[in-house]
Amino acid sequence: MPVVERKRADGSMAYLAQIDIIRKGERYRENRTFDKKRHAEQWIKSRSKDIRELVENGQGHELKMKGRRLSDAIKVYLDNHKREMGTTKRQVLNTILNNFDIADRHCSDIGSQDIVALAQELANGGRSPATVHIYLSALSSVFAVAKVAWGFDLDRSATVDAMTVCSRLGITGRSKARDRRPTSDELDAILEYFETSYLNHAGSAPMHKITLFALFSTRRESEIARAKHTDLDPETSRLFIKDMKHPGKKVGNDVWCDLPAPALQIAQSMKPFRSKVEKKRALIFGTSKDVISRRWTEACRMLGIEDLVFHDLRHEGISRLFEMGETIPQVAAVSGHRSWASMQRYTHLQTRGDRYGDWEWIERVTRT
Repeated sequence: MPVVERKRADGSMAYLAQIDIIRKGERYRENRTFDKKRHAEQWIKSRSKDIRELVENGQGHELKMKGRRLSDAIKVYLDNHKREMGTTKRQVLNTILNNFDIADRHCSDIGSQDIVALAQELANGGRSPATVHIYLSALSSVFAVAKVAWGFDLDRSATVDAMTVCSRLGITGRSKARDRRPTSDELDAILEYFETSYLNHAGSAPMHKITLFALFSTRRESEIARAKHTDLDPETSRLFIKDMKHPGKKVGNDVWCDLPAPALQIAQSMKPFRSKVEKKRALIFGTSKDVISRRWTEACRMLGIEDLVFHDLRHEGISRLFEMGETIPQVAAVSGHRSWASMQRYTHLQTRGDRYGDWEWIERVTRT
């Protein structure tokens, strides 16, 4: 049976020992990772003998249950997750599944020390404390349900203890709140770039309008991309946001959010198509989240604008509303926040006043 050499994230070598035995019509597969090849080969020989003896003694079922690995639990979790799972969480679990030795461990063998070791390996690989926390949080979701739901022998308390230790050691931590806001010159340059591109390339995404809509509506790029003409209520100047991002509940978290007048004006300038042939024509801006992200990154690179992400427009929009004298409930009605604690991180106020109140770009983009 083969021993596979694997390079760990920290650059060291690991040796994956694999057992694949068919006995009495049942298949028994186990993997284990070692630091030395000879140890892997010795384990294969010894463990294969134990498996055959256990099966002969009628302990095959218990062996199969105990022999299941964390990788099996992760796969079952991904396959059976009925609620919509965020892209980041799915990517993180797949990364653990395909790139880290802990995935090859038997569930019953994984303790808090193994999870701390995973966190340390992630940190040694250059990931920030905030990113390491995201990995452990995603893994803890598997531990939380896999035993009760599917009988995997995973100890939920192991993740709780490991996360506590990693926090105290500084291996994990909260992400730093961004305070980056675009300057007027940067916004002017970006809008000029997008408007020129739109006028020169018929049918391209109206990024000049999308940028201003994001600024005034404070909406996320995913919410902008999936917003439909039927989600607009011009009479009350509101937009219906389906499945708004929420830490505990995304699917079914449907919210009506207020639209400031400039945002409504921009949305209404996007005339709906009458044809029902193309599904995306029902969308206000007729494009996808990926296109918005790619075009924004491209514009900042071409213009030499550093450290400005599309989500900073939400930050700018919320801060601007407070600078104009709006109250917390008024701003929350626009942003969709449910608590001041979650909203506060977006507010880095400056004495700017209503610097976009009569901004020429509002009228300009609604004419193109």
